[in-house]
Amino acid sequence: MKVGLIGFGKTGKAVASVVLEKPDICLEWVIRKSRKLEHRSVPEFFGVESKEPGLIYSSSEFTAEQLFDQFPVDAIIDFSSQDGVRYYGRAAADREISIVSAISHIDPSILEFLQELSLKTRVLWSPNITVGINFLIAAAKILQSIAPGIDIEIVEEHFRQKPGVSATAIRITDELGIDSRTINSIRAGGIIGTHEVLFGFPFQTVRLKHESIAREAFGTGAVFALEHLQKFPIGFYRMEEMMKPYFGQ
Repeated sequence: MKVGLIGFGKTGKAVASVVLEKPDICLEWVIRKSRKLEHRSVPEFFGVESKEPGLIYSSSEFTAEQLFDQFPVDAIIDFSSQDGVRYYGRAAADREISIVSAISHIDPSILEFLQELSLKTRVLWSPNITVGINFLIAAAKILQSIAPGIDIEIVEEHFRQKPGVSATAIRITDELGIDSRTINSIRAGGIIGTHEVLFGFPFQTVRLKHESIAREAFGTGAVFALEHLQKFPIGFYRMEEMMKPYFGQ
């Protein structure tokens, strides 16, 4: 499977390193806003041996149509920003290129745009694409169904400079149908991301906790999503759909 990566910040680099390790996925190129590292290869950047081209381009160098026609791919993994999907979205959908979007904070208009694109191609969106956090959400929903009305608190911890409330924590409250005021935010040091769902029973406490210890976790999640997305028909999906078959085993 030929893949293009949108975004090459800290998380994008970690995702690229994971993709390079997958023998059945070929990293064709990376698109970023900056012209830094332009025309360098990702394997060379990491200092690893690889036959994959993984060339880095600036979005100002090509239109999305030119990019896809000159360097065709089967799928896109997007770890950029909301502007990224505006750049490549329609051109990708017109060519039925699958899209895995991991944009965290997303405007409703961008989400609607992704849903519009899903009329022509496979689109998966997840504000936190790690396998672990999506398992946590599924498990929390099961426990909540067993004990409806139980006290639930969400704790999210991130690095000191992270602004706002975690989009993943907001998603957890949305999935559980509880008030976002149950979210308790902690900002300290270089914490990559920790999310905990606390269930307060009268005589016991249950804690479901997920901790990202390295950004490569987002890469393994993106690869998992991409590999499973290809089995689904054209449409809009969340990670939950990719994981449902495993809960039936």
